[in-house]
Amino acid sequence: MSTIRDGGTAASTSHRIRSVLAIRPFRRLWGVTYLCSVGDWLSLLALTGLVSRLTQSYQWESFALSLVVLTQLLPGILFAPLGGVLADRFDRRKIMVVCDLLRGGLFISIALVGTAWWLFIANFLVGCCAMLWIPAKDSAVPNLLRRPDQVETANQLGLVMTYGLAVISGAGLYSLISGIPGYLNVQNTDIEFRIATIAVMVNGALYVTSAILVAVRIPELSGRATPVKREQGEGFFAMLRGGLKFAARTPLVRGLVIGMVGAFAAAGAVIGTAKLYALSLLGGDSTFGLLFVAVFAGLAVGMATAPRMARRLPYDRLFGVTIVLAGLSLMVVALAPHLWIALTAVALVGGCAGMAFLTGLTIVGSKVEDAMRGRTVALIQSLLKVVLFVASGTAPLLVSLVQQRDVELFGHVMQVDGTRPVLFGAAVIAVLLGLIAYRQMDDRRAEPILSDLLRVLRGRTRSGAGVLIAVEGESRVDTAAQARRLAAALREAGHEVLLASDPDLDEQRLRSLLSTADLAGVRAHALVAAAVRADVVERAVRPALDNGSVVVMERYVDSPLAHFSAAGSVEPREVEGLVDWATGRLRPDVTVLLDRSPSDGRAPVDAVEHNWRVQRLLTEMAAADPGRYVVVDGDGTVDEVAERVRSMVVPLLTRTAAERSPELR
Repeated sequence: MSTIRDGGTAASTSHRIRSVLAIRPFRRLWGVTYLCSVGDWLSLLALTGLVSRLTQSYQWESFALSLVVLTQLLPGILFAPLGGVLADRFDRRKIMVVCDLLRGGLFISIALVGTAWWLFIANFLVGCCAMLWIPAKDSAVPNLLRRPDQVETANQLGLVMTYGLAVISGAGLYSLISGIPGYLNVQNTDIEFRIATIAVMVNGALYVTSAILVAVRIPELSGRATPVKREQGEGFFAMLRGGLKFAARTPLVRGLVIGMVGAFAAAGAVIGTAKLYALSLLGGDSTFGLLFVAVFAGLAVGMATAPRMARRLPYDRLFGVTIVLAGLSLMVVALAPHLWIALTAVALVGGCAGMAFLTGLTIVGSKVEDAMRGRTVALIQSLLKVVLFVASGTAPLLVSLVQQRDVELFGHVMQVDGTRPVLFGAAVIAVLLGLIAYRQMDDRRAEPILSDLLRVLRGRTRSGAGVLIAVEGESRVDTAAQARRLAAALREAGHEVLLASDPDLDEQRLRSLLSTADLAGVRAHALVAAAVRADVVERAVRPALDNGSVVVMERYVDSPLAHFSAAGSVEPREVEGLVDWATGRLRPDVTVLLDRSPSDGRAPVDAVEHNWRVQRLLTEMAAADPGRYVVVDGDGTVDEVAERVRSMVVPLLTRTAAERSPELR
């Protein structure tokens, strides 16, 4: 249903971004993330420049960047688990404030002390603070949002800020500061040292500003989805063991960790062989630069397209699929005989890695409970540092074991050295661990991964060729009448149609699932409705879709979700999780929303207010994803509304079926 889905993609993306940035605490945290990210990138450049000024040695200059990176990387290996435990145990806002104040003070001390040995010690301590700050910030973000489906957009905005705007701002700020001697037309060692010191001082000021903003402007960071509960006498090591046990016994997190290891191992191999691989393509620094640009361009595109891919596959399946695709693309990189093939494959590796990274963050933010989220984030951060460090250090050693030789392939001469087998081996590891992650995280093991891969590549939303149309609205009477009339209109247009009624109205099956006809409350009704809905989907809807039929279903997901959420006695995220489980994340291709005024003078005031809340929630759902919704004016007679629905849906469905017919044939 690409025509239906893609029509409102730009509008949907824009609305999702605006709806997340409209949340004031998140918007302020996003600004704080910008300051700290600029500080991180500026520190990399400023400290490297200051080391060169402090030592005045060619040997030191050649190792300056490596030593700065190493002293910031080492704390992630040693202290990331500590950050996760603290984030789950204490007030996250206070942790962030203290860490930012310490980072600001340490950078200012580097400028004041002015020695190389203190620079590296302080930079190591700055890295330790970062390993405490990151889990606290990342685990707090989901609690600032209104709905779980906003986690992905929030992660996108954070990654764009960290690896896009902040990189440009940090590099630009450093260029501006370091260019001061040129502006003043003064060139001497003393002023260059002072300018390098100023850059470090500015860096410290950014972190101090961040601490003030977090302390004064974002008190919501102290909130939690659930109160912190600890067993009597539970200490640091007990919480650390609890986090590791949680990751080991939870298939979703276990698969996530396994997949991340594969992805980071492949990334480390690419980092460790990049320069030599460029030489094997008979290129030099310009080739290396092109490869660098290609992988980061792929990362950006992958992160941007991940939400659309998530519509075709659930996150727990998409994660493993993208890692497998990244490994397969890396195999092409290892065998590429020509630069343009290598650039294309490297961009694919970056795109798949970007989708996998964003999907992994979204899974942690939306599916890992708040009490364990900090330790899960810290575990991934620690793995990132350890695996990258080991893989990027081991790869050059493995490359040196293979003798270089020139090979002619398809009329092109390429240099076969150790980079080729190392990259191919890393690709095999990524594919194998991606498959293991897929099996660990997959909640529907009946469908093989190959079908998922083909579905993603073809842009298909499911294995069958059918179309699922949901008719949603505040009133059961209206949705039932319009679903019947729409099904009849589609049959007249020549489509094979299955009409699936509202499962909540199937009283006989409700009574068979509950010992009494009286439901105990909202939660009991939600559980029974989910069970019936799961049976309808598995027994009738999926087989019809697999056979290529059009399924029209009234009150499929959105209307029950809105009613339960409007009742207020059940958390929306709990209901959404229940709906995802019941339907296997099967979503409609088209949702027809009947937009009517729920005014009935005979109904009680409370009922009218509830109906208004339901209608408002349904309207917000449609506004958040306009590419999937057809909003129809629901006021008027049944025949008038039916004609509006028919005139909007039947031509759309007929046109889309015509576009897909070559594929079906």
